[in-house]
Amino acid sequence: MSGITGAQIRAARALLRWTAEELAKSVGIGVMTVRRAEAEDGPPSITAANLKLIRITLEEAGIEFIERNGGGVGVRFKKPE
Repeated sequence: MSGITGAQIRAARALLRWTAEELAKSVGIGVMTVRRAEAEDGPPSITAANLKLIRITLEEAGIEFIERNGGGVGVRFKKPE
């Protein structure tokens, strides 16, 4: 589930116009953990549990993560239900 990249986390945060501090507070983790997760374009070097929390928090805020599907990974806003 939590197989997202640092680049996707950065992009999701940008779409939401959240600072790293805002994401950290929403997730309940330290801001340095968010910065470490975003430092790599590929898989983040943080615990799987923290990565899962980041993903869930961003999804609950309206982000949809796009898996690798020919066009590459990405993020977008979820369609309104």
